[in-house]
Amino acid sequence: MDVIEKGAREMEKKKKKFAVPNVFIILFGIILVCSILSYIIPAGTYEMMDLDGRSVVDPDSYHNIEQTPVSAMQMLTSITRGLQESAQIVFFLFIVGGAMAVIQSTGALEAGIGKLAKSLNGKDLIIIPIVLFLFGIGGAIFGMCEEAVPLVPLFVALCLAMGYDSMVGMAIVMVGGAIGWAGEFMNPFCLQVAQGIAELPPLSGMGLRIALFTALLVVTSLWIMRYARKVKKNPQLSPMYELDKHRDDSLDLDHLPKFGGREKAILVVFLLMIVLLVYGVIKLGWYMDEISALFLGTSIICAIIGRMRFNTFAEVLGKGMTDLATGALIVGFSKAIVVVLTDGNILHVILHGAASVLGVLPPIFSAIGMFIFQNLLNLIVVSGSGQAALTMPLMAPLADLVEVTRQTSIMALSIGNGLSNVLTPVSGFLMAGLALAKIPWEKWAKWVLPLIGIQFAVGLIFIIIAQVTEYGPF
Repeated sequence: MDVIEKGAREMEKKKKKFAVPNVFIILFGIILVCSILSYIIPAGTYEMMDLDGRSVVDPDSYHNIEQTPVSAMQMLTSITRGLQESAQIVFFLFIVGGAMAVIQSTGALEAGIGKLAKSLNGKDLIIIPIVLFLFGIGGAIFGMCEEAVPLVPLFVALCLAMGYDSMVGMAIVMVGGAIGWAGEFMNPFCLQVAQGIAELPPLSGMGLRIALFTALLVVTSLWIMRYARKVKKNPQLSPMYELDKHRDDSLDLDHLPKFGGREKAILVVFLLMIVLLVYGVIKLGWYMDEISALFLGTSIICAIIGRMRFNTFAEVLGKGMTDLATGALIVGFSKAIVVVLTDGNILHVILHGAASVLGVLPPIFSAIGMFIFQNLLNLIVVSGSGQAALTMPLMAPLADLVEVTRQTSIMALSIGNGLSNVLTPVSGFLMAGLALAKIPWEKWAKWVLPLIGIQFAVGLIFIIIAQVTEYGPF
């Protein structure tokens, strides 16, 4: 008996030894490394200039400046400053999380999702490519991103009810949106900004981008469907098996909540909210503040229909917010990385160094180098429009010099921006979704990395095609 117990203890020690570091440790490690680099890398900066109302980099203005090393105090305060700078995302996360907790507590969503899952019995796998396509097309056409985040719990619950795991529910929403951004063909927040800076005709080169979007959709659908089929057959293969067993938002299809007139009314209100959300984002320019207000208002209406007491409403709302505290703090830690790079004046140094290296490579390797660089840069600069403003004033003229078409350099930007967004912990969009899905980033990163590797290979093939065919008009 002692031998068995000793063996069990040894196994436990080995598991602990090889444990993936907590996301807070990873982020703090990156902050520390970036702070140290500010003492080693000579500081430099580009001047900014105005281009059609946008502040972009002046590609001819790079110069070294006095070293600005990040002190220990600056490094530590970067976290609180990061939280302040990402306050909109943090409070968006709190409000939407609390509101969704109230709506879910009525039981209407559970009952509606349960009925849908039962009706799809035997055909539920088709949900995966359909939902991926819907979120993907939203990303490709109008840059759907943060507005998809509140829908994560809904699809997680649906996938759990169909016998899959929370990874599948998270992926069909978030990876779907990432496919749209990578294969964007109309997105006004990245593609059209980049084409404007590169002086390309608006929405030009659409054909190859649609082909890229289709290829990414097909390989992603097949990969997730294969995984979903395996998990349904053997749930213990899921990295979320233990955590999913103890979720309070999972459904028992044999014992669904009542679905009477009151629950139907709540479901109708929720669906109307989704329609209003899409209309508000596309037509009225809504962003996080308006989306948060919409969810909060909807939760109040649903609480009234469900005859929820005032105190109960407040308690459920508060608990929903509390459950997302970790995810909200991670957003602030993530932003702290950019704060440190800015304090140390080394972000533009990285950009200038990459441009210098790419400028001496043969054309085909320059195109591939641009693709790799944009993927890596997006690990710290996750805004599509921000990355376009930062890199395209350099990459567009550089593309001319190294015989790469400007259209190809923009495709490299799009793919890098899309694929990296569902891996990097710096992405507030990703961390908000993971918080709502109740999935630890460490588990998600390990799970999604092989898929991103496949998508990266597809993107690389299209970059080579673009270079060989002189993807244009120029």
